[in-house]
Amino acid sequence: MIRFLFRFIGLWILAAGFVALVRDGTKSIAGNAVFTTKLADDWNNIHASSLESLKALFERYAGASGWEIASTYVLAAPTWLVLGVIGSILILIGRKKKALIGYGRD
Repeated sequence: MIRFLFRFIGLWILAAGFVALVRDGTKSIAGNAVFTTKLADDWNNIHASSLESLKALFERYAGASGWEIASTYVLAAPTWLVLGVIGSILILIGRKKKALIGYGRD
């Protein structure tokens, strides 16, 4: 049941990453230049106060330097890339076990 939940959530996150990729692609085609939206920009547009809460929580447990590293690499990355990686990891965690060849399962 947990594996199904990981796969289900992973597929939804992967779909959201694909939507973000299509959005950036259409903006790039329309503007005749490569356009990518940062995760921090999308997060601020959706729910800005949760990003500030995450910053306070992260600084409490990882320190200010930890927040600088996280915000530099993760929040500055394109949204489609971050969602694609997270969704792929969740799908891989939830994959079904391979059948054993030559052994009976009891």
